[in-house]
Parts: sequence; C-alpha cells; structure tokens
Amino acid sequence: MTAMPKIRSAAEITKGDIPVLTLSEAEVAGAIDPRALLDGLAQGFRAMADGRVQSPARPEVTVPEKGFSLAMPAWMPGMNIMVKVVNVFEGNLDLDLPNHLAMITLYAQETGLPVCVMDGTHITGMRTAASAVLSVRELARPDARVVTLIGAGVQGREHLGLLPLVRDFTEIRIASLRFEDAERLAASNPRAVAVRDVEAAVRGSDVVCLASHAYEPVIDSAWIRPGTHVSSVGYAPPRGEMPFDLPRRHTLYVETADAFQPTPVGCAELADMTPDQAITLGDMLTGRAPGRVSADQITVYKAMGIAMEDMVAAEIAYRTACERGIGRKVVF
Repeated sequence: MTAMPKIRSAAEITKGDIPVLTLSEAEVAGAIDPRALLDGLAQGFRAMADGRVQSPARPEVTVPEKGFSLAMPAWMPGMNIMVKVVNVFEGNLDLDLPNHLAMITLYAQETGLPVCVMDGTHITGMRTAASAVLSVRELARPDARVVTLIGAGVQGREHLGLLPLVRDFTEIRIASLRFEDAERLAASNPRAVAVRDVEAAVRGSDVVCLASHAYEPVIDSAWIRPGTHVSSVGYAPPRGEMPFDLPRRHTLYVETADAFQPTPVGCAELADMTPDQAITLGDMLTGRAPGRVSADQITVYKAMGIAMEDMVAAEIAYRTACERGIGRKVVF
C-alpha cells in the first residue's frame, strides 16, 4: 500500500522571511507608461461590465476636523490582489504636504503572499486624470482640437500630460484660481496657453476638463456649446466644481453606480440623481450602451476614483519594476 504523504498542520508551519518589493513615489511615476495606463483602464472598465472585477465597499475612518481614511481593495483574474489606503487631510496643504496620501500593497493571487508595497499618492493623481482623459478619448468628437483645462494643481498637471495622447489638440487653454499657477503649468507644454477669461475659453472649446478643488461650480452650463465633451474629477462637497444642471440635462457617464452614493464615496454634483440616469464607461466600452451618437451631443463624465483604477496602475508599475529591476526588496 502506498503511504499517504504527511500533511503538516498549520501549527507546524511558520511564515518565515518574505522578500517584498518596495517602490517609492518617484519609482512608481517612472514605471507607469501613460498609454499603457489608458489602455489598461479601458480593459478594466470592460472587465467591470463583465462582472470580472471584485471591489467591495470601502470602509471609512474619520478623524474629526482633520480628515478621513479609506481602504480600497480590488482584484480581477490575472492580476495581483490590490489594497490601497488613501488618507484625505485638507489641512496638509498648510504643512506643505499633499492633501491626498496613499499606500498600495499587492498580494499574489495564488497564495495571498505580499509581493509589493508602493507609494500610492502618484497613482491616485495619475489614474484619476487618466480615467477622465479616457472619457475624452472615447466620447469627444474625433475632430476636437481645442480643450480648456480648469485647474492647475496635481490634476491639472496630470491632465496636461495625458490629453495630447488622445487627440491632436492645437490649443490647450489653462485657467486657474490664480493666473500665475496657470501660467506656470502652461509653460511646460508648447500647445498650452494660460487664460484669464474662463467663459470665453469654454465657449470656444470642444472639450472642457474640470480639475479644480472648487467648492462651487467653476463654469456655467450656458457656456458649453453643442458637441462638447465635459469631464470633471474635482471633489469638494457639498456642491463641487460642476454645475448641477449639466449632468441632468445631457448624457452622463460615470465609473460605477457608486457615483450616486453619499460623499465621500459618491459625487456631490450627482446628489438626488439615480444610477439609471447615467451610463457606465464599462457599458459604453462593451457596446451595451451608446457612446457619442451625434456631432452636436453634449457628453458629461463625472469621476470619483475607484479601486479598479488603482489596481490597473499598480499592476503596470509592479510589472515594469520587475522587468527593469526597479525598487528594493525588504524582508517581512
């Protein structure tokens, strides 16, 4: 009779030393190809529409009068399990610190062993802009040539780097609360120009990207001409940067139905709206719902940022780091 192999009990097995790759903010930034990110996000949204992404509700810890912390897990077959913790503390700006701070941990899908710990602050900024620019790629008119970008902070910077990848824009108009910030950002791109007259800039644009930290709408819906695509990534309840009537009067696209939950999970500008009033990017990308159907249609995209986007960006950074030998191993 063949002897049965001895099965060790859990009490006999110890974890031992596990080498885990660590990536700094600069290393993460250098490991993410922006075109790969746009394509990866499109695949991720399709996977969500097909039910292949797990992303449970994110728990929240609130520190009164300081900020809040969210845990954002996600997984889909073929990728590592991703957990991001993001802390939003607005007072950090007075301390010369980012108001959004994040860390990401990846775990092997086969065993659950940790494989990488990386900075998530850059990823949070880049993937938010990338989802909005993906909406431009998929929903703006093919002949769109003029874009107005409102906001010259982190999101303004990330948008400016990504927008030229999806359309051959001849002019990128940049507006900001402080004109000198718009001038500084515009100086980094030969097609960008700082503008003072926001209304005139918007009225003459094919695409309008809202990327501010404004607590009140930064544009008027009447400024949007037929055929324009508008995206918005700002988060500043209780009102936010986008006019309330804009998503209610025109075709609205969102990442997921979570956009209609109360803040901080959902969007302030979508309060009192319901998921049946919008189309998800995934449904549009898989053909389950329409994209742009006419040249004079106004399309609107409102983003909040979801864990799938972090997972896609982190997976790109991790695989690139492994291929190029970026980062260092730390034993846990």
